[in-house]
Amino acid sequence: MTQNLYRLIYLSQNTILGSNENVHKEIEQILTISRQRNAASGITGALMFNQECFAQVLEGMHDDIQETFERIQCDPRHGDVVVLDFEPVDARRFSQWSMGYIGYDTLASKEFTQIQLATGFDVKQLSGERIYDLLHVHLYAAEKAGSNLEKIA
Repeated sequence: MTQNLYRLIYLSQNTILGSNENVHKEIEQILTISRQRNAASGITGALMFNQECFAQVLEGMHDDIQETFERIQCDPRHGDVVVLDFEPVDARRFSQWSMGYIGYDTLASKEFTQIQLATGFDVKQLSGERIYDLLHVHLYAAEKAGSNLEKIA
């Protein structure tokens, strides 16, 4: 049983159908459950969504991340799940959030879409580090601006 600190970065295709209202409702459900489970498991991270895809960073102990990621892969709202990076790290960068969130109507989401378009949606050309940096920069900017990002109490 490996219990080192790890960071997982993945992309998945959005498979939520229906109206914008339905999509928002499903995202809120994902966030509520994820925040509860992540806090209980000692996982921190952030989620970004842009109507087409999810991008997520998870930080925590190896086995806890694997268990969480298994649930994500089995979730019918996520399709074509691709790991961009999974490696040991020395420290958490999202330590304040059980699950920070950047929605599809933000600058970060628009930049995420531009990255996808520039790579032709080819995941082999998408860098986990680039997704990680995008989430990190915009999450802290949103926090500075006073957005409610569900920080760990």
